[in-house]
Amino acid sequence: MIADWRRAFAVYLDRRVVMVLLLGFASGLPLLLTFSTLSAWLKSEGISRTAIGIFALVGTPYALKFLWSPLIDRLPLPVLTRVFGRRRGWGLLIQVLLIVAVLALGATDPVGQLGRMAVLAVLVAFLSASQDIVIDAYRVELLDADQQGPGAGAVQTGYRLAMLAAGAGALYLASAFGWFAAYAAMAALLGVGMLVFLFGPEPAVKVSAATAEREAKAAEYLAARPHLKGPAAAVTAWLYGAVICPFADFVSRKGWLAVLALVIGYKLGEAMAGAMANTLYVELGFSLDEIATVSKVFGFGATIAGSLIGGALVTRLGVMRALLLFGVLQSLGNLFYVLQATAGHNVYALALCVAAENLTAGMAGSALVAYISGLCNAAYTATQYALLSSLTAVGRTLFASVSGKLADVLGWVDFFLLTTVATVPALLLLLWMMRRDPSSGGAETPPLAQGSPPRGS
Repeated sequence: MIADWRRAFAVYLDRRVVMVLLLGFASGLPLLLTFSTLSAWLKSEGISRTAIGIFALVGTPYALKFLWSPLIDRLPLPVLTRVFGRRRGWGLLIQVLLIVAVLALGATDPVGQLGRMAVLAVLVAFLSASQDIVIDAYRVELLDADQQGPGAGAVQTGYRLAMLAAGAGALYLASAFGWFAAYAAMAALLGVGMLVFLFGPEPAVKVSAATAEREAKAAEYLAARPHLKGPAAAVTAWLYGAVICPFADFVSRKGWLAVLALVIGYKLGEAMAGAMANTLYVELGFSLDEIATVSKVFGFGATIAGSLIGGALVTRLGVMRALLLFGVLQSLGNLFYVLQATAGHNVYALALCVAAENLTAGMAGSALVAYISGLCNAAYTATQYALLSSLTAVGRTLFASVSGKLADVLGWVDFFLLTTVATVPALLLLLWMMRRDPSSGGAETPPLAQGSPPRGS
């Protein structure tokens, strides 16, 4: 038993999994530089709350990244693709541009150049979302099927470490050395990702027979129509392979609508509760220092532990069983908000609430990332992962936006009881999917990937 657990966690020492952790760090760095850290900078310079609120829109590219993911998935870059390969070439180009954009953002004066700052913040968010497309595809293609769970845990751990650096770390640096120094330091840390792309391997491109047949039909179609020649034919063929085929491949699979519903609903309750957590704490009389300290000590540590434990258990349990178990635990984790609401201003209850919610959310997050990774056809990894990961944001943005109104109507206890059961439809759907395909219950790949080569090729 102990030996089994050692083997489950030993995979985190694998060179490729360590590379994924470093890429997760690079992926997480830019987010807060255009979100809460940037908001703190704007507030310290006396910018109005209205203007700061509008700056939240700069994060839109993260939700829309699937729109340009086909370009990154299939378009070769001059020189870079030939020298470094498809994924590494795009990764290096985007990271160089991202470093320059972060430096430019840090050098901007928010008082006299607020418009320029907004443009640069959008550019950083766009390049960051584009970097995520490459990193997600590289991770899925680099790791073997039995490493997808630990890989999901590693990328989430790296992401959380980066958010600590870009959040508290950047604020400390800004306090001591100024905002440009803080942003320059974050730009330098992005070099971690460049090192992985410079010295890491380029994943092999694997194309299944079904994928090759689908794209061959496009060539046959063009060959039968002599009037479609030259640039028009080339553009038509490329658009079909890069844009149409990834979505046609996905919707041709049995149960694809159920998968979309599961991806959207799996973290709905957690998103609704998280949206109102700080509001609850403030209303109960906790100071900002108390909230920050407990969140840093207990929340951060619990999230890292949850991500790593979840990633290791995905390998032992299989993706589907892990999704079900961690989804139940994630829902039960919201009950600790009920405990907090009834306990009032109690720091011990706050520590327990933050630790439980972050631990279970980290475990569920690792399982969900592993599940989405297993759904991707290796010929269209970037496009399909970008689409599915964008859908996970629906619960966080659309449905969670009504959390405040529900809390006003229901009160805190009933509201958090509601968030506890909000994910039940998704879990029942997951149970139905597992029963429909009993062999998937402990499988390392999701039902849609059954009958395909490893990693959905």
